[in-house]
Amino acid sequence: MARGKAMDSQIEEDFPPRDFAALRDRVAARWEDLPPRLTQVAQYALDHPDDVAFGTAASIAAKAHVQPSTLVRFSQALGYQGFSDLQDVFRSRLRDQVLGYDERMAQLREHDAGAPRASTILEGFADASLRSIAALRARHDPRVLEKALTVLDAAHTVYLVGLRRSFPVASYMGYALGKLGVRTILVDGVAGLAAEQAGFADGNDAVIAISFTPYASETVALTTQMREAGARVVAITDSIFSPLASQADAWFEIAEADFEGFRSMSATMTLAMALAVALADRRKAKR
Repeated sequence: MARGKAMDSQIEEDFPPRDFAALRDRVAARWEDLPPRLTQVAQYALDHPDDVAFGTAASIAAKAHVQPSTLVRFSQALGYQGFSDLQDVFRSRLRDQVLGYDERMAQLREHDAGAPRASTILEGFADASLRSIAALRARHDPRVLEKALTVLDAAHTVYLVGLRRSFPVASYMGYALGKLGVRTILVDGVAGLAAEQAGFADGNDAVIAISFTPYASETVALTTQMREAGARVVAITDSIFSPLASQADAWFEIAEADFEGFRSMSATMTLAMALAVALADRRKAKR
């Protein structure tokens, strides 16, 4: 039986992924072993999948600050024959998408050309929120959600760490989980006591850590501190290259859309609400 599983695993390794989710999983499994230049390509490709789908090897290489030959090396390292073979995966991702929110936004701007500026801004942020939620649903992996809930359900205390832009999400989770009867500590850093607050965590506890590019250094440091103390980690972040993802027992990748450079928080807050209620529901079911 063990030999059969090993053979199945080897077969999977011999064939390159043909869908975007499987490609991301393979990159996540291998990125620590990739040379720096290939890691650079991987980060750009996963952060800008539409650019990779539409661009040429030369234009993508220029944006990723590498040579075109590096794209070929990256593709072959993942099992593809060449870059065009890899690019097909990014193009199929676009074909699989059914919600054209970018097109709707373009139409909105055309139709509202004479509308008041404030109304256009409101519509823009509403549209960004819709795109963020659509991306959350498209990327949802029930296995990740179940793993995260298993980690949190086993915890005596759930610590919440999310500073700067992520603080509203962490503070909401503290409120919601408290109301739902889940023992939590919000590491808010009031009076400069963040390290002391986090210092109570141990192997019986879990951490929900939240941070996005550019990652809040204090959030990363506090998560590392609690991880080293034995606490398990559930991370909400935006890339497999996030310093939180590498520390997490389970992590969620959130891609928030933006309007005029301001990123939505809709998908992150939706996930936070779902995690809080699902955890309380799981614990209640055991009583």
